[in-house]
Amino acid sequence: MAQQAWLNHVAIPQHQIHIIPAELGAQTAADRYTRDLADVDEFDLVLLGLGEDGHTASLFPGLGWTGATAAALPVHDAPKPPPDRVSLSAQRLSSAREAVFLVSGQSKRRAVNSWRSGMPIPAAAITPKNGVDVYLDAALLTAL
Repeated sequence: MAQQAWLNHVAIPQHQIHIIPAELGAQTAADRYTRDLADVDEFDLVLLGLGEDGHTASLFPGLGWTGATAAALPVHDAPKPPPDRVSLSAQRLSSAREAVFLVSGQSKRRAVNSWRSGMPIPAAAITPKNGVDVYLDAALLTAL
C-alpha cells in the first residue's frame, strides 16, 4: 500500500526502501529483516500510526516486546488481525532521524490522553534523539 500510494511517486533510491518480507511468516521474516537492516545505521524517516490501545507498529501492550534488541520481531497472537505479524523493535524505530505519528479518529482519544499524561503505552517507547512529531485531529487534544 505504501509503495502504491507514496513510494512509487518519490525519488528515493530502491536500495533505501526496506520492505518487510511478511509473506515468509513472522519468525522467518523477522530474522531476514533483521539481517537486511544490519548495514542501515538509522532510518531517514519512520512513519507510524497509533492504535486505540496505544500500540504502534504491531507493538501491542502486554505482548513482551519491551527490551527487545533485535531490529525486527515476530509478533504472535496480536489482538487485531492478522494474529501473526512482524514489527520493528522500539529500539530500532527509535534509531531514526525523524519519526512522525499520524493519528486520526475519535477512537484514539484515550490513547492520546494516556500518552500525553506519561503513561507507558507502546507509542511512548519510540524515542529518537530528535523526538517525534505527532500530527493529529485537533479534537483529540481535549480531555475525555
